[in-house]
Amino acid sequence: MPLSGSEATVYAVLAPFAAAVIAPSLVRIFKHNAAWPLALVPAFVFMHFAGFVGAIAHGQTFTPSMDWAPTYGVTLSFYLDGLSTLFALLISGIGTFIILYSGGYLKGHPHHGRFFSFMFMFMGSMLGLVTADNLITLFVFWELTSITSFLLIGFDHLRMASRRAALQALVVTGGGGLALLAGFLLIMSLTGEANMSAVLAGDDILRQSPAYAAVLILVLGGAFTKSAQFPFHFWLANAMEAPTPVSAYLHSATMVKAGVYLLMRMQPVLGDTVLWTTILPLFGGATLIIGTLLAVRQTDLKLMLAYTTVASLGLLVMLTGTSLDKAIEGAALYLLAHSLFKGALFMVAGTVDHEAGTRDITKLGGLRGAMPITFAAACLAALSMAGLPPFIGFIAKEYLYEGIWNAPSGALVLTVTAVIGNALMLVIAAAVALRPFLGEKVDTPKHAHEGPILLYAGPVVLSVTGLVAALVAHTTGEYFVGPTVSSIIGNFEEIDLHLVPTHIGAPLYLSIATIALGILLYLRLDALRAMMTGALTAIGWGPDKGFDQAISAIVRFSTVVTRFVQAGKLQVYMVMTFIITALALLVPTYLAGAWPQNFAVPEFRFYEWGILIVAVAGLIAVLIAKTRLTAIVSLGIQGFAVAVIFMLFGAPDLSFTQFMVETLSVVILALVMTRLNLAPRDHRKPGHQLFDGAVAIAVGFGFATVLMRITELPFDPRLSVFFADYANAIAHGRNIVNVILVDFRGIDTLGEISVVMVTGLAVLALIRVRPKRRPPETGKDTGPAKTEQPKELEAAK
Repeated sequence: MPLSGSEATVYAVLAPFAAAVIAPSLVRIFKHNAAWPLALVPAFVFMHFAGFVGAIAHGQTFTPSMDWAPTYGVTLSFYLDGLSTLFALLISGIGTFIILYSGGYLKGHPHHGRFFSFMFMFMGSMLGLVTADNLITLFVFWELTSITSFLLIGFDHLRMASRRAALQALVVTGGGGLALLAGFLLIMSLTGEANMSAVLAGDDILRQSPAYAAVLILVLGGAFTKSAQFPFHFWLANAMEAPTPVSAYLHSATMVKAGVYLLMRMQPVLGDTVLWTTILPLFGGATLIIGTLLAVRQTDLKLMLAYTTVASLGLLVMLTGTSLDKAIEGAALYLLAHSLFKGALFMVAGTVDHEAGTRDITKLGGLRGAMPITFAAACLAALSMAGLPPFIGFIAKEYLYEGIWNAPSGALVLTVTAVIGNALMLVIAAAVALRPFLGEKVDTPKHAHEGPILLYAGPVVLSVTGLVAALVAHTTGEYFVGPTVSSIIGNFEEIDLHLVPTHIGAPLYLSIATIALGILLYLRLDALRAMMTGALTAIGWGPDKGFDQAISAIVRFSTVVTRFVQAGKLQVYMVMTFIITALALLVPTYLAGAWPQNFAVPEFRFYEWGILIVAVAGLIAVLIAKTRLTAIVSLGIQGFAVAVIFMLFGAPDLSFTQFMVETLSVVILALVMTRLNLAPRDHRKPGHQLFDGAVAIAVGFGFATVLMRITELPFDPRLSVFFADYANAIAHGRNIVNVILVDFRGIDTLGEISVVMVTGLAVLALIRVRPKRRPPETGKDTGPAKTEQPKELEAAK
């Protein structure tokens, strides 16, 4: 059972973030051996989540939570069922060996401590993502994985390739994250629920909603970008610029499977529709074939494995998209198998690079004698990747073939796609495990030898686990695969796994065909690589190049827009501000059809008409003024007229404030104008004057329309009643206006005062500017010279 209650689970999820804080200090003390104490953190997290396995296997779920932002209904809540627990165990279990591996791989690196911090933040982000129940919490952790992966991919920040790969991953996955946020908000609006567990309990609410297609596309946007589905697959291979521990962790158990996790999680409420069973198999199958073909072209061990990860993610998406129980069982099995063998093989590739000095398989050979433990781990992991018995990868392949072979529609296309993809993955598995180690000994940049235990502990344990999981297949199915499948399909499902097929049928024949085709293609690997290189060279353009073109186009467009709206002229800024204001007022009013319905001239008294006439006269005076100083003084007429209106309608304090503001404004502006030598007349051409006048009329008409429409609506007195009831009780003041300004919105008032203060200081500085004086010619002061003016002002004159 769990170590403790809800708080223990919350602390287990957040523990990696605490480890990120202390990691640099431990590295300074213990150097690379700090990996040993640091690895205890994910190990303890693994033990905590392992405590839930027995209860979850019997159908229980857990929802530990802790208040985070209760005012907004956001809680740090978690949902533990078969799917989230399996992911948590993979993240923490594999993460334990990744931390150990990082200690050996980056031994002596000057930024080793920083690297550990980034890794732990990445680990905590993924743990939070797969266990989060609240949708907003899930999104926060989702974005944290993008940010922390950006830091890890760009860890070697002095290299341009690393910086580009990090930026590319952030842009692609971050853009998908924005789509996912929109999808989550739409889900919350449609279901009225903010927790994933409650949404899953809502049955067909989303499927029957008219907005189902929009929700699906937005969720797929987040999932496809995160899990590198075609055409977003390019960022994942470029992420290989990261150090190998990052690649091993990224590809085996963490970020790239986040999209797959989301699709599996949402299957009960979004799956089994025409759109779902069309889009997911189509893009998943395309990603599977494209990924394996691109892997065949590579000679770099990490790139070969990276593209097979793309292919594996496509296979998982394709299987999930069928919404068939047997296919989903195969997906759950393959999810487990892939995490084990891919983490092991990536660490093998890194060890070979670390000890031999290269990852190019054309420059490697005969390493089996120098690196026997690494070779053994590579063989075990490759056998599982190839889908050969007696490994968990073989059982996964049998189940997925059984699922898609019996599909009610598209069975042949799905089966052929899976067979070709799995055969090509066998080719890569054999190439990675055999080419560097067998054959004649090849001279390498470094004298190859077996690495320390920190480097081979992870590959050995993960590859052996893939074997053990198959040998105890019944236990694996009961405690891990069965609960996971139950979570994905939404119903409790008992899985009875067997290493040896219980009957001879299509799945076994398809496995034999896959192995035969894979061996045939492996024997022709060099020719196949040359063919793919030629084909890609002939095509030329690809999504990776398209990304650079898109970024360049965005930069060019931004430059044009910036030069237009940031022209360096105050007049342009003012015009743009008023245009946007007019659009903001009039466009929503037009779209909503909220024009004023009852326009009537109010019944003014004769003196009220007099004040209105004075205000209009002041406006005319502003328009016909010959100089700016005259216009400023005339502008004050309107302000004083408004102040008199406030006084006549029973607001003497507001009227007094208006009198003070208008007086100070006119005096200050007049003082400033007397210090500046400005053009006495309006230099604008008639066309510009008409345009500016039209903008001014539009703004005035917009404000008038909105205010008139508001006055037609029923008055809601709740706010007035609240201030009347609580002004004295809470703020101990009887002047409600003062209480509002000083207490209820005191911070806002402080901000306004600060703005006025800064403005006053700026005006004071302008007033205190002294004009330059000419050098004396006769020993006498000749008086002030003309103030120098900017060239733009001279040109305007």
